[in-house]
Amino acid sequence: MKAGIVGLPNVGKSTLFNCLSNAKAQSANFPFCTIEPNIGVVNVPDPRLSKLESLVNPEKVIPATVEIVDIAGLVKGASKGEGLGNQFLGNIRETDAILHVLRCFDNDNIVHVDGSVDPIRDKDTIDMELQLKDLETVEKKLEKVKRTAKTGNKEAQKEAEVLERIKAHLESGASLRSLDVSDDDFADYVKPLQFITAKPVLYVCNVDENSAVGGNSYVEQVKTAVANENAEVLVLAVGTEADINELDDFEERQLFLDDIGLDEPGSAKLIRAAYKLLNLQTYFTAGIKEVRAWTIPIGASAPQAAGVIHTDFEKGFIRAEVIAYNDYVSFGSEAKVKEAGKMRVEGKNYIVKDGDVVHFLFNV
Repeated sequence: MKAGIVGLPNVGKSTLFNCLSNAKAQSANFPFCTIEPNIGVVNVPDPRLSKLESLVNPEKVIPATVEIVDIAGLVKGASKGEGLGNQFLGNIRETDAILHVLRCFDNDNIVHVDGSVDPIRDKDTIDMELQLKDLETVEKKLEKVKRTAKTGNKEAQKEAEVLERIKAHLESGASLRSLDVSDDDFADYVKPLQFITAKPVLYVCNVDENSAVGGNSYVEQVKTAVANENAEVLVLAVGTEADINELDDFEERQLFLDDIGLDEPGSAKLIRAAYKLLNLQTYFTAGIKEVRAWTIPIGASAPQAAGVIHTDFEKGFIRAEVIAYNDYVSFGSEAKVKEAGKMRVEGKNYIVKDGDVVHFLFNV
């Protein structure tokens, strides 16, 4: 699963990317510093994994991960190719969710591509370019579908009707994530076209250090502007996060966080928020060889969860032995959980819950 970092040039995208991943993307005070997208695989912070490690004492521990893509800054006219816009918009299309960075701080030493700080104007600029690109996509598709619909094809007529609604929604200046459409219509007509504005979005308000905890007036403007969108807002002092990231010593990092009133790095909150945005959850396998977090979509069945480990597990699924995370921690070991009768045997219809510790039995 991929989450793409987008925004205007020079709002802190590459600095944020560096905070989230071990890769060091070029970050500098001029527009279009990033040309090719940088990709980082980021561990999902999860204290449950550390707890299971302490109980099992395995040979290795493997966390869940999310791919983060640092996409070059978009500018007005990107949908028409301005600022290498077509290439950048193509990069966004390949992601599953969007992390939209908005500049919410004043600093005369950092150039703003439009000359002044205004996160709502910046948001509208990006939104318009993404909407225009989606409009281009739907118009091309609609042209083909209408030709088929004229022959009396009922399916094409139904598709044309939904595409007309999509077109009207975009022309009204709204993103497709706010379009009221049935799950079936979404799956049949919206999802296959990979509309950019249908992707879930997390607005990352990049603030100064003093606003890291309480936010500021810019952040309040953003919250008001996105109130009717199906979107989340996260406040992050990206420059401060970068400074914390430079510290090797854990205690020094903690002191820095304490000084500004944070209980953990904001980057950890962002990764968890991105994970949630992608509609993902975690289950665990725990044994002497390894304790591992596995990523599955919320609502995945036991065989689907098994398939994440290996396709053979899904094909030959027999049953799952399941321990709730809290029971595992409460009793302290798998053996004691079994003694207490708290291990459950579940079949093909079981929907795996976040935090389940699972052992699969299969036969191929």
